[in-house]
Amino acid sequence: MDTNGGFHEVEKDGKLFLVYHHPKYCPIPETQTLTSSVDLPFQPLFLCPNVRWWNTNSSPEYVFPTTTDSNDHHVLPLFWCNNKEFDIDGGCDMCEGSNFGTDYYFCIIYDEKFHRECVQSPLKIKHPYHPEHSLQLSFHFFSNIECLCCRRRAYMLVYHCTICQAYMHPTCAMKPIPFIIDQPKKHDHPLTFFPRQTSLTCNVCGLLRKIYPTYVCLRCNFVAHNDCMNFPRIMKISRHHHRISYLSSLPSRERSCGVCRLIINSDYGAYTCDKCSNYGVHPICATGKDVWDGKELEGVLEEDDITQDDGPFKMIFEGLILHFLHDHHLRLESIILYDENKICQACILPIYEGNFYSCMECEFILHETCAKAPRRIQHALHPHQLTLEYFSKRCYACDRECYGFVYYCSIEGCYFNLDVRCASTSEPFDYKGHEHPLFLALDPEVEPICHVCETKCQKQLNCIKCNFIVCFKCATLPYKARYTYDTHFLTSSCGEKVLEKDWCEACERNLKDTNTKVFYWCNECYTTFHINCLFNGEPIVKPGKFLNSWAKNVQIL
Repeated sequence: MDTNGGFHEVEKDGKLFLVYHHPKYCPIPETQTLTSSVDLPFQPLFLCPNVRWWNTNSSPEYVFPTTTDSNDHHVLPLFWCNNKEFDIDGGCDMCEGSNFGTDYYFCIIYDEKFHRECVQSPLKIKHPYHPEHSLQLSFHFFSNIECLCCRRRAYMLVYHCTICQAYMHPTCAMKPIPFIIDQPKKHDHPLTFFPRQTSLTCNVCGLLRKIYPTYVCLRCNFVAHNDCMNFPRIMKISRHHHRISYLSSLPSRERSCGVCRLIINSDYGAYTCDKCSNYGVHPICATGKDVWDGKELEGVLEEDDITQDDGPFKMIFEGLILHFLHDHHLRLESIILYDENKICQACILPIYEGNFYSCMECEFILHETCAKAPRRIQHALHPHQLTLEYFSKRCYACDRECYGFVYYCSIEGCYFNLDVRCASTSEPFDYKGHEHPLFLALDPEVEPICHVCETKCQKQLNCIKCNFIVCFKCATLPYKARYTYDTHFLTSSCGEKVLEKDWCEACERNLKDTNTKVFYWCNECYTTFHINCLFNGEPIVKPGKFLNSWAKNVQIL
Protein backbone atom coordinates (compact mmCIF):
# COMPACT_ATOMS: atom_id res chain seq x y z
CA MET A 1 0.00 0.00 0.00
CA ASP A 2 1.25 3.48 -0.85
CA THR A 3 1.96 5.40 2.36
CA ASN A 4 2.85 8.79 0.86
CA GLY A 5 -0.29 10.43 2.14
CA GLY A 6 0.05 13.45 4.40
CA PHE A 7 -1.02 17.01 5.18
CA HIS A 8 -0.17 19.76 2.71
CA GLU A 9 -0.72 23.51 2.71
CA VAL A 10 -3.66 24.49 0.52
CA GLU A 11 -5.02 28.00 -0.08
CA LYS A 12 -8.79 28.23 -0.41
CA ASP A 13 -10.73 31.51 -0.72
CA GLY A 14 -7.63 33.41 0.39
CA LYS A 15 -7.23 31.31 3.55
CA LEU A 16 -4.53 28.77 4.31
CA PHE A 17 -5.43 25.23 5.38
CA LEU A 18 -3.60 22.00 6.13
CA VAL A 19 -5.39 19.39 4.01
CA TYR A 20 -4.83 15.63 3.99
CA HIS A 21 -4.04 14.18 0.57
CA HIS A 22 -3.22 10.68 -0.63
CA PRO A 23 -2.18 10.10 -4.26
CA LYS A 24 -4.35 7.01 -4.61
CA TYR A 25 -7.49 8.58 -3.19
CA CYS A 26 -9.86 10.97 -4.91
CA PRO A 27 -12.98 12.76 -3.64
CA ILE A 28 -16.40 11.33 -4.37
CA PRO A 29 -18.25 13.43 -6.99
CA GLU A 30 -21.36 15.19 -5.75
CA THR A 31 -23.64 13.67 -8.40
CA GLN A 32 -23.60 10.93 -10.98
CA THR A 33 -25.79 11.07 -14.08
CA LEU A 34 -25.86 9.06 -17.30
CA THR A 35 -24.58 11.99 -19.33
CA SER A 36 -21.69 12.87 -17.06
CA SER A 37 -20.50 9.48 -15.82
CA VAL A 38 -17.71 9.28 -18.41
CA ASP A 39 -16.25 12.51 -17.05
CA LEU A 40 -16.10 11.27 -13.46
CA PRO A 41 -12.65 10.66 -11.93
CA PHE A 42 -11.67 7.05 -11.38
CA GLN A 43 -13.01 5.63 -8.11
CA PRO A 44 -10.80 2.86 -6.65
CA LEU A 45 -12.53 -0.17 -5.15
CA PHE A 46 -12.09 0.31 -1.43
CA LEU A 47 -12.46 -2.63 0.93
CA CYS A 48 -15.47 -2.75 3.24
CA PRO A 49 -14.37 -1.67 6.76
CA ASN A 50 -16.08 -4.76 8.18
CA VAL A 51 -13.70 -6.97 6.18
CA ARG A 52 -10.72 -4.96 7.44
CA TRP A 53 -11.93 -5.61 10.97
CA TRP A 54 -12.57 -9.35 10.58
CA ASN A 55 -9.50 -10.31 8.56
CA THR A 56 -6.77 -8.40 10.35
CA ASN A 57 -7.30 -9.21 14.04
CA SER A 58 -8.24 -5.65 14.98
CA SER A 59 -5.42 -4.17 12.87
CA PRO A 60 -7.13 -2.68 9.77
CA GLU A 61 -4.09 -2.92 7.50
CA TYR A 62 -5.64 -3.19 4.06
CA VAL A 63 -7.62 -0.46 2.31
CA PHE A 64 -7.99 -2.19 -1.08
CA PRO A 65 -9.11 -5.79 -1.74
CA THR A 66 -6.05 -8.07 -1.94
CA THR A 67 -7.79 -11.21 -3.18
CA THR A 68 -10.59 -12.19 -5.53
CA ASP A 69 -12.39 -13.90 -2.67
CA SER A 70 -16.03 -12.80 -2.54
CA ASN A 71 -15.66 -12.23 1.18
CA ASP A 72 -13.21 -9.40 0.47
CA HIS A 73 -15.96 -7.26 -0.97
CA HIS A 74 -15.70 -3.55 -1.73
CA VAL A 75 -17.98 -0.60 -1.07
CA LEU A 76 -19.64 1.75 -3.52
CA PRO A 77 -19.68 5.58 -3.38
CA LEU A 78 -23.00 7.13 -2.40
CA PHE A 79 -23.26 9.95 -4.93
CA TRP A 80 -26.74 10.94 -3.81
CA CYS A 81 -25.89 11.77 -0.18
CA ASN A 82 -22.66 13.69 -0.56
CA ASN A 83 -22.47 17.11 1.11
CA LYS A 84 -25.68 16.47 3.05
CA GLU A 85 -25.78 16.68 6.82
CA PHE A 86 -26.66 13.62 8.83
CA ASP A 87 -28.03 13.65 12.35
CA ILE A 88 -25.85 14.33 15.36
CA ASP A 89 -25.13 10.62 15.83
CA GLY A 90 -23.24 10.55 12.55
CA GLY A 91 -24.81 8.02 10.24
CA CYS A 92 -21.66 5.87 9.95
CA ASP A 93 -21.85 2.20 10.89
CA MET A 94 -18.14 1.91 11.60
CA CYS A 95 -17.02 4.79 13.85
CA GLU A 96 -20.41 5.29 15.59
CA GLY A 97 -19.71 8.65 17.11
CA SER A 98 -18.60 11.35 14.68
CA ASN A 99 -20.87 13.63 12.65
CA PHE A 100 -18.29 15.46 10.53
CA GLY A 101 -18.44 13.33 7.38
CA THR A 102 -20.03 14.61 4.18
CA ASP A 103 -18.94 11.90 1.71
CA TYR A 104 -20.16 8.33 2.18
CA TYR A 105 -19.72 4.80 0.87
CA PHE A 106 -22.27 1.99 0.93
CA CYS A 107 -21.88 -1.77 1.47
CA ILE A 108 -24.48 -3.72 -0.51
CA ILE A 109 -23.83 -7.00 1.30
CA TYR A 110 -24.40 -5.67 4.82
CA ASP A 111 -26.63 -2.73 3.95
CA GLU A 112 -24.42 -0.27 5.85
CA LYS A 113 -23.00 3.17 5.08
CA PHE A 114 -19.62 4.55 6.08
CA HIS A 115 -17.82 7.89 6.12
CA ARG A 116 -15.38 8.29 3.26
CA GLU A 117 -12.66 8.84 5.86
CA CYS A 118 -13.49 5.57 7.64
CA VAL A 119 -13.24 3.67 4.34
CA GLN A 120 -10.09 5.37 3.03
CA SER A 121 -8.26 5.72 6.36
CA PRO A 122 -4.61 4.59 6.02
CA LEU A 123 -2.97 2.37 8.60
CA LYS A 124 -0.84 5.23 9.99
CA ILE A 125 -1.15 8.98 9.82
CA LYS A 126 1.12 11.82 10.93
CA HIS A 127 -1.23 14.51 12.18
CA PRO A 128 -0.42 18.20 12.85
CA TYR A 129 -2.53 18.09 16.02
CA HIS A 130 -0.25 15.37 17.40
CA PRO A 131 3.12 15.97 15.69
CA GLU A 132 5.35 14.06 18.10
CA HIS A 133 4.07 10.57 17.28
CA SER A 134 2.27 8.80 14.46
CA LEU A 135 -1.31 7.69 15.01
CA GLN A 136 -2.11 4.02 14.38
CA LEU A 137 -5.50 2.95 13.04
CA SER A 138 -7.11 0.31 15.23
CA PHE A 139 -10.38 -0.95 16.65
CA HIS A 140 -11.34 -0.04 20.22
CA PHE A 141 -14.45 -1.00 22.13
CA PHE A 142 -14.08 1.02 25.35
CA SER A 143 -16.84 3.51 26.16
CA ASN A 144 -14.56 5.94 28.03
CA ILE A 145 -12.41 6.92 25.02
CA GLU A 146 -12.90 10.41 23.59
CA CYS A 147 -11.55 12.12 20.49
CA LEU A 148 -8.95 14.81 21.23
CA CYS A 149 -10.42 17.00 18.47
CA CYS A 150 -14.15 17.02 19.24
CA ARG A 151 -14.34 15.29 22.67
CA ARG A 152 -17.11 13.02 21.40
CA ARG A 153 -16.93 9.31 22.17
CA ALA A 154 -14.36 7.51 20.01
CA TYR A 155 -15.55 3.98 19.40
CA MET A 156 -14.59 1.06 17.13
CA LEU A 157 -12.48 2.50 14.29
CA VAL A 158 -10.11 5.13 15.76
CA TYR A 159 -6.62 6.53 15.39
CA HIS A 160 -4.56 5.88 18.50
CA CYS A 161 -1.22 7.05 19.89
CA THR A 162 0.01 4.21 22.10
CA ILE A 163 2.53 6.48 23.83
CA CYS A 164 0.26 9.39 24.81
CA GLN A 165 -3.03 7.43 24.80
CA ALA A 166 -4.51 9.99 22.43
CA TYR A 167 -7.45 9.07 20.18
CA MET A 168 -9.02 10.63 17.07
CA HIS A 169 -11.97 9.81 14.85
CA PRO A 170 -10.91 9.11 11.24
CA THR A 171 -13.21 11.97 10.18
CA CYS A 172 -11.49 14.34 12.61
CA ALA A 173 -8.02 13.10 11.67
CA MET A 174 -8.59 13.76 7.95
CA LYS A 175 -10.49 17.02 8.33
CA PRO A 176 -8.87 20.22 6.92
CA ILE A 177 -7.12 22.31 9.58
CA PRO A 178 -7.35 26.11 9.33
CA PHE A 179 -4.18 28.03 10.14
CA ILE A 180 -6.18 31.04 11.31
CA ILE A 181 -9.68 31.20 12.78
CA ASP A 182 -11.00 34.68 11.99
CA GLN A 183 -14.03 34.89 14.28
CA PRO A 184 -13.60 32.54 17.22
CA LYS A 185 -16.58 32.21 19.56
CA LYS A 186 -14.48 32.77 22.69
CA HIS A 187 -12.20 35.67 21.69
CA ASP A 188 -12.29 39.05 19.93
CA HIS A 189 -9.13 38.55 17.81
CA PRO A 190 -8.19 35.93 15.19
CA LEU A 191 -6.49 32.83 16.57
CA THR A 192 -3.52 31.08 14.98
CA PHE A 193 -2.83 27.35 15.04
CA PHE A 194 0.10 26.54 17.34
CA PRO A 195 1.36 23.09 16.25
CA ARG A 196 3.91 22.53 19.00
CA GLN A 197 2.57 20.81 22.11
CA THR A 198 3.58 22.98 25.05
CA SER A 199 2.63 23.70 28.63
CA LEU A 200 0.06 26.39 27.86
CA THR A 201 -2.98 26.81 30.08
CA CYS A 202 -6.18 27.32 28.14
CA ASN A 203 -7.97 30.59 28.99
CA VAL A 204 -11.35 29.00 28.25
CA CYS A 205 -11.24 25.84 30.36
CA GLY A 206 -8.42 26.85 32.72
CA LEU A 207 -6.67 23.49 32.26
CA LEU A 208 -3.31 22.33 30.99
CA ARG A 209 -4.08 19.56 28.49
CA LYS A 210 -0.86 18.86 26.60
CA ILE A 211 -2.17 16.44 23.99
CA TYR A 212 -5.03 18.70 22.87
CA PRO A 213 -4.51 20.96 19.82
CA THR A 214 -4.05 24.63 20.67
CA TYR A 215 -4.69 28.02 19.06
CA VAL A 216 -3.12 31.27 20.28
CA CYS A 217 -3.77 34.98 19.84
CA LEU A 218 -0.77 36.88 18.46
CA ARG A 219 -2.11 40.21 19.75
CA CYS A 220 -2.65 39.29 23.39
CA ASN A 221 -1.90 36.58 25.90
CA PHE A 222 -4.77 34.25 25.01
CA VAL A 223 -4.69 30.48 24.51
CA ALA A 224 -7.55 28.14 23.61
CA HIS A 225 -7.83 24.44 22.94
CA ASN A 226 -9.44 23.48 19.64
CA ASP A 227 -12.49 21.91 21.33
CA CYS A 228 -12.84 24.71 23.90
CA MET A 229 -13.34 27.33 21.19
CA ASN A 230 -16.62 25.66 20.24
CA PHE A 231 -18.13 25.48 23.70
CA PRO A 232 -21.67 26.94 23.74
CA ARG A 233 -22.33 30.37 25.19
CA ILE A 234 -25.66 29.34 26.76
CA MET A 235 -26.54 25.79 27.70
CA LYS A 236 -28.61 23.61 30.03
CA ILE A 237 -27.00 20.87 32.11
CA SER A 238 -28.49 18.03 34.13
CA ARG A 239 -26.97 19.25 37.41
CA HIS A 240 -28.86 22.56 37.57
CA HIS A 241 -32.46 23.72 37.16
CA HIS A 242 -31.66 26.88 35.17
CA ARG A 243 -29.69 27.72 32.08
CA ILE A 244 -26.04 28.66 32.51
CA SER A 245 -23.96 31.14 30.48
CA TYR A 246 -20.25 31.32 29.73
CA LEU A 247 -18.12 34.13 31.19
CA SER A 248 -14.45 34.65 30.35
CA SER A 249 -13.72 35.43 34.02
CA LEU A 250 -15.61 35.53 37.30
CA PRO A 251 -15.88 38.06 40.13
CA SER A 252 -13.09 37.47 42.59
CA ARG A 253 -14.70 35.28 45.23
CA GLU A 254 -14.42 31.62 46.07
CA ARG A 255 -16.99 29.27 44.59
CA SER A 256 -17.00 25.55 43.90
CA CYS A 257 -17.99 23.81 40.68
CA GLY A 258 -21.56 22.52 40.64
CA VAL A 259 -20.39 19.24 39.07
CA CYS A 260 -16.97 18.25 40.44
CA ARG A 261 -17.22 20.42 43.62
CA LEU A 262 -13.65 21.67 43.24
CA ILE A 263 -12.78 25.37 43.47
CA ILE A 264 -13.19 27.45 40.28
CA ASN A 265 -10.25 29.70 39.35
CA SER A 266 -11.81 33.12 38.70
CA ASP A 267 -8.99 34.08 36.29
CA TYR A 268 -10.29 31.64 33.67
CA GLY A 269 -13.60 30.97 31.97
CA ALA A 270 -16.58 29.32 33.66
CA TYR A 271 -20.33 28.91 33.34
CA THR A 272 -22.60 30.74 35.76
CA CYS A 273 -26.31 31.01 36.42
CA ASP A 274 -28.03 34.38 36.07
CA LYS A 275 -30.66 33.37 38.63
CA CYS A 276 -28.34 31.74 41.20
CA SER A 277 -25.56 34.22 41.91
CA ASN A 278 -23.16 31.78 43.57
CA TYR A 279 -23.51 28.92 41.09
CA GLY A 280 -20.62 28.12 38.74
CA VAL A 281 -19.32 25.19 36.67
CA HIS A 282 -15.98 24.42 35.05
CA PRO A 283 -16.36 24.40 31.22
CA ILE A 284 -14.96 20.87 30.95
CA CYS A 285 -17.37 19.67 33.65
CA ALA A 286 -20.35 21.43 32.06
CA THR A 287 -19.72 19.87 28.64
CA GLY A 288 -19.33 16.30 29.90
CA LYS A 289 -21.38 13.71 28.01
CA ASP A 290 -23.44 12.77 31.11
CA VAL A 291 -24.11 16.43 31.93
CA TRP A 292 -24.84 18.30 28.68
CA ASP A 293 -27.11 17.23 25.80
CA GLY A 294 -24.94 18.95 23.18
CA LYS A 295 -27.39 21.77 22.37
CA GLU A 296 -26.40 25.44 22.06
CA LEU A 297 -29.25 27.56 23.45
CA GLU A 298 -28.10 31.02 22.42
CA GLY A 299 -30.96 32.63 20.53
CA VAL A 300 -33.40 29.90 21.61
CA LEU A 301 -36.36 31.06 23.64
CA GLU A 302 -36.24 29.80 27.21
CA GLU A 303 -38.99 27.37 28.09
CA ASP A 304 -39.70 25.11 31.00
CA ASP A 305 -37.06 22.39 31.11
CA ILE A 306 -39.59 19.70 31.89
CA THR A 307 -42.65 19.43 29.67
CA GLN A 308 -45.72 20.41 31.62
CA ASP A 309 -48.42 17.77 32.08
CA ASP A 310 -51.43 17.13 34.26
CA GLY A 311 -49.47 15.17 36.84
CA PRO A 312 -49.28 11.39 37.35
CA PHE A 313 -52.95 10.99 38.30
CA LYS A 314 -56.38 12.57 38.10
CA MET A 315 -58.21 13.31 41.32
CA ILE A 316 -61.70 11.78 41.03
CA PHE A 317 -62.61 13.12 44.45
CA GLU A 318 -60.77 13.35 47.75
CA GLY A 319 -59.10 10.03 48.50
CA LEU A 320 -59.81 8.51 45.06
CA ILE A 321 -57.51 8.83 42.05
CA LEU A 322 -56.94 7.40 38.56
CA HIS A 323 -53.21 6.89 37.92
CA PHE A 324 -52.00 7.16 34.32
CA LEU A 325 -50.21 3.79 34.58
CA HIS A 326 -53.25 1.86 35.87
CA ASP A 327 -56.73 1.37 34.45
CA HIS A 328 -58.70 1.24 37.72
CA HIS A 329 -59.45 3.73 40.47
CA LEU A 330 -57.11 3.78 43.47
CA ARG A 331 -58.36 4.54 46.97
CA LEU A 332 -56.23 6.17 49.67
CA GLU A 333 -55.81 3.96 52.73
CA SER A 334 -53.71 3.93 55.89
CA ILE A 335 -52.00 0.75 57.00
CA ILE A 336 -52.94 -0.49 60.46
CA LEU A 337 -51.30 -3.91 60.62
CA TYR A 338 -48.19 -4.82 58.62
CA ASP A 339 -48.95 -7.23 55.80
CA GLU A 340 -45.92 -8.72 54.04
CA ASN A 341 -47.99 -9.25 50.88
CA LYS A 342 -48.65 -5.53 50.35
CA ILE A 343 -45.95 -4.71 47.78
CA CYS A 344 -45.83 -1.32 46.09
CA GLN A 345 -45.95 -1.82 42.32
CA ALA A 346 -43.75 1.21 41.72
CA CYS A 347 -40.69 0.62 43.91
CA ILE A 348 -41.37 -3.10 44.63
CA LEU A 349 -40.92 -2.61 48.37
CA PRO A 350 -43.42 -3.64 51.06
CA ILE A 351 -45.73 -1.11 52.67
CA TYR A 352 -45.32 -1.32 56.41
CA GLU A 353 -46.52 2.09 57.62
CA GLY A 354 -48.12 5.30 56.39
CA ASN A 355 -50.60 5.90 53.58
CA PHE A 356 -50.93 4.00 50.34
CA TYR A 357 -53.26 3.80 47.36
CA SER A 358 -55.06 0.50 46.79
CA CYS A 359 -56.94 -0.55 43.64
CA MET A 360 -60.66 -1.11 44.13
CA GLU A 361 -60.74 -3.90 41.53
CA CYS A 362 -57.38 -5.72 41.70
CA GLU A 363 -54.30 -6.09 43.94
CA PHE A 364 -52.43 -3.10 42.50
CA ILE A 365 -51.14 -0.79 45.28
CA LEU A 366 -48.76 2.16 45.54
CA HIS A 367 -47.01 4.06 48.28
CA GLU A 368 -48.56 7.52 48.49
CA THR A 369 -45.16 9.01 47.64
CA CYS A 370 -44.70 6.65 44.67
CA ALA A 371 -48.15 7.54 43.34
CA LYS A 372 -47.02 11.18 43.24
CA ALA A 373 -43.85 10.45 41.23
CA PRO A 374 -44.00 12.90 38.27
CA ARG A 375 -44.42 11.68 34.71
CA ARG A 376 -41.25 13.41 33.56
CA ILE A 377 -38.10 14.42 35.38
CA GLN A 378 -34.65 15.85 34.73
CA HIS A 379 -32.14 13.81 36.74
CA ALA A 380 -28.55 14.69 37.52
CA LEU A 381 -27.32 11.38 36.08
CA HIS A 382 -28.57 12.05 32.55
CA PRO A 383 -28.70 15.09 30.22
CA HIS A 384 -32.06 14.20 28.61
CA GLN A 385 -35.57 14.34 30.01
CA LEU A 386 -36.81 11.03 31.45
CA THR A 387 -40.34 9.62 31.19
CA LEU A 388 -42.07 7.35 33.71
CA GLU A 389 -43.24 3.93 32.49
CA TYR A 390 -44.31 0.61 34.00
CA PHE A 391 -42.11 -2.23 32.71
CA SER A 392 -39.12 -4.42 33.53
CA LYS A 393 -35.79 -2.72 32.84
CA ARG A 394 -32.30 -2.81 34.28
CA CYS A 395 -31.49 0.37 36.19
CA TYR A 396 -28.48 2.26 34.89
CA ALA A 397 -27.47 3.52 38.34
CA CYS A 398 -27.76 0.50 40.66
CA ASP A 399 -27.62 -2.18 37.93
CA ARG A 400 -30.63 -3.99 39.40
CA GLU A 401 -33.43 -5.44 37.31
CA CYS A 402 -36.50 -3.38 38.16
CA TYR A 403 -40.00 -4.84 37.84
CA GLY A 404 -41.90 -1.67 38.71
CA PHE A 405 -41.94 1.98 37.62
CA VAL A 406 -38.94 3.06 35.58
CA TYR A 407 -37.84 6.42 34.20
CA TYR A 408 -36.49 5.95 30.69
CA CYS A 409 -34.97 8.16 28.00
CA SER A 410 -37.05 8.35 24.83
CA ILE A 411 -34.20 9.68 22.65
CA GLU A 412 -33.51 7.20 19.86
CA GLY A 413 -30.34 5.25 20.52
CA CYS A 414 -30.24 6.26 24.19
CA TYR A 415 -30.93 3.32 26.49
CA PHE A 416 -30.84 5.04 29.86
CA ASN A 417 -33.20 3.78 32.61
CA LEU A 418 -33.63 4.66 36.28
CA ASP A 419 -35.87 2.90 38.76
CA VAL A 420 -37.97 5.18 40.96
CA ARG A 421 -35.78 4.52 43.97
CA CYS A 422 -32.60 5.74 42.26
CA ALA A 423 -34.52 8.52 40.53
CA SER A 424 -35.50 9.90 43.96
CA THR A 425 -31.85 10.64 44.80
CA SER A 426 -30.71 14.24 44.57
CA GLU A 427 -27.74 16.37 45.55
CA PRO A 428 -26.81 16.67 48.33
CA PHE A 429 -27.73 13.09 49.23
CA ASP A 430 -28.32 12.22 52.88
CA TYR A 431 -26.91 8.74 53.39
CA LYS A 432 -27.60 7.36 56.85
CA GLY A 433 -24.31 5.49 56.86
CA HIS A 434 -22.18 8.63 56.64
CA GLU A 435 -21.98 11.87 58.59
CA HIS A 436 -21.49 14.19 55.59
CA PRO A 437 -23.72 14.85 52.55
CA LEU A 438 -22.79 13.01 49.35
CA PHE A 439 -22.54 14.25 45.76
CA LEU A 440 -22.24 12.96 42.20
CA ALA A 441 -18.83 14.51 41.93
CA LEU A 442 -16.47 11.95 40.40
CA ASP A 443 -15.58 11.35 36.77
CA PRO A 444 -18.43 9.19 35.38
CA GLU A 445 -15.89 6.90 33.68
CA VAL A 446 -13.96 6.23 36.91
CA GLU A 447 -14.99 3.05 38.73
CA PRO A 448 -13.76 3.34 42.35
CA ILE A 449 -14.31 0.80 45.09
CA CYS A 450 -17.47 1.23 47.17
CA HIS A 451 -16.68 1.46 50.88
CA VAL A 452 -19.79 -0.53 51.74
CA CYS A 453 -19.85 -3.54 49.39
CA GLU A 454 -16.14 -3.20 48.44
CA THR A 455 -16.78 -3.75 44.74
CA LYS A 456 -16.31 -1.43 41.75
CA CYS A 457 -18.94 1.27 41.37
CA GLN A 458 -20.63 1.91 38.05
CA LYS A 459 -22.35 4.98 39.45
CA GLN A 460 -21.45 6.38 42.82
CA LEU A 461 -21.91 9.11 45.38
CA ASN A 462 -18.93 10.51 47.20
CA CYS A 463 -18.11 12.83 50.05
CA ILE A 464 -16.23 16.03 49.25
CA LYS A 465 -14.96 16.34 52.83
CA CYS A 466 -13.44 12.86 53.15
CA ASN A 467 -12.73 9.84 50.97
CA PHE A 468 -16.04 8.05 51.50
CA ILE A 469 -17.60 6.49 48.38
CA VAL A 470 -20.82 4.50 48.11
CA CYS A 471 -22.35 2.95 45.00
CA PHE A 472 -26.00 3.49 44.09
CA LYS A 473 -26.78 -0.14 44.82
CA CYS A 474 -25.76 0.33 48.46
CA ALA A 475 -26.97 3.93 48.80
CA THR A 476 -30.52 2.93 47.85
CA LEU A 477 -30.74 -0.12 50.09
CA PRO A 478 -33.80 0.23 52.36
CA TYR A 479 -32.99 1.50 55.84
CA LYS A 480 -35.45 -0.98 57.34
CA ALA A 481 -36.05 -4.64 56.46
CA ARG A 482 -37.86 -7.52 58.06
CA TYR A 483 -37.00 -11.17 58.57
CA THR A 484 -40.07 -13.41 58.69
CA TYR A 485 -38.95 -15.27 61.81
CA ASP A 486 -38.36 -12.04 63.75
CA THR A 487 -41.26 -9.96 65.04
CA HIS A 488 -39.15 -6.77 64.98
CA PHE A 489 -37.74 -4.67 62.19
CA LEU A 490 -34.10 -4.87 61.16
CA THR A 491 -32.27 -1.59 60.64
CA SER A 492 -29.12 -0.84 58.71
CA SER A 493 -26.07 -0.10 60.85
CA CYS A 494 -23.10 1.65 59.25
CA GLY A 495 -19.72 2.45 60.68
CA GLU A 496 -20.44 1.12 64.14
CA LYS A 497 -18.00 -1.16 65.95
CA VAL A 498 -18.65 -4.81 65.18
CA LEU A 499 -18.45 -6.96 68.27
CA GLU A 500 -17.01 -10.48 68.27
CA LYS A 501 -20.34 -11.91 69.44
CA ASP A 502 -22.17 -10.56 66.38
CA TRP A 503 -22.68 -13.36 63.89
CA CYS A 504 -24.91 -13.58 60.85
CA GLU A 505 -28.21 -15.37 61.37
CA ALA A 506 -28.15 -16.71 57.79
CA CYS A 507 -24.56 -17.87 57.12
CA GLU A 508 -23.56 -18.23 60.81
CA ARG A 509 -20.24 -16.48 60.25
CA ASN A 510 -18.81 -13.86 62.58
CA LEU A 511 -19.21 -10.30 61.22
CA LYS A 512 -15.77 -9.26 62.43
CA ASP A 513 -14.11 -12.18 60.69
CA THR A 514 -15.70 -11.19 57.40
CA ASN A 515 -14.56 -7.55 57.74
CA THR A 516 -18.17 -6.32 57.69
CA LYS A 517 -18.70 -2.55 57.77
CA VAL A 518 -22.44 -2.40 57.18
CA PHE A 519 -25.02 -4.92 58.37
CA TYR A 520 -28.66 -5.26 59.39
CA TRP A 521 -29.61 -6.02 62.93
CA CYS A 522 -32.50 -6.11 65.37
CA ASN A 523 -32.24 -3.75 68.33
CA GLU A 524 -34.52 -5.99 70.38
CA CYS A 525 -33.27 -9.51 69.64
CA TYR A 526 -29.72 -8.61 68.57
CA THR A 527 -29.95 -10.82 65.49
CA THR A 528 -27.67 -9.64 62.70
CA PHE A 529 -27.32 -10.21 58.95
CA HIS A 530 -24.79 -9.51 56.27
CA ILE A 531 -26.28 -7.36 53.51
CA ASN A 532 -25.68 -10.05 50.90
CA CYS A 533 -27.07 -12.76 53.16
CA LEU A 534 -30.26 -10.83 53.87
CA PHE A 535 -30.91 -9.58 50.34
CA ASN A 536 -28.82 -12.02 48.30
CA GLY A 537 -27.90 -9.13 46.01
CA GLU A 538 -31.46 -8.31 44.87
CA PRO A 539 -33.60 -6.52 47.46
CA ILE A 540 -36.07 -5.22 44.89
CA VAL A 541 -37.80 -8.41 43.75
CA LYS A 542 -41.48 -9.12 43.36
CA PRO A 543 -43.05 -11.99 45.31
CA GLY A 544 -42.37 -15.27 43.56
CA LYS A 545 -39.06 -14.04 42.05
CA PHE A 546 -36.66 -15.55 44.60
CA LEU A 547 -33.04 -16.31 43.98
CA ASN A 548 -32.80 -19.32 46.31
CA SER A 549 -34.95 -21.29 48.71
CA TRP A 550 -34.06 -19.55 51.98
CA ALA A 551 -34.75 -16.12 50.44
CA LYS A 552 -38.45 -16.85 50.86
CA ASN A 553 -37.93 -16.06 54.53
CA VAL A 554 -36.90 -12.46 53.84
CA GLN A 555 -39.35 -9.58 53.47
CA ILE A 556 -37.92 -6.26 52.27
CA LEU A 557 -39.11 -2.85 53.43
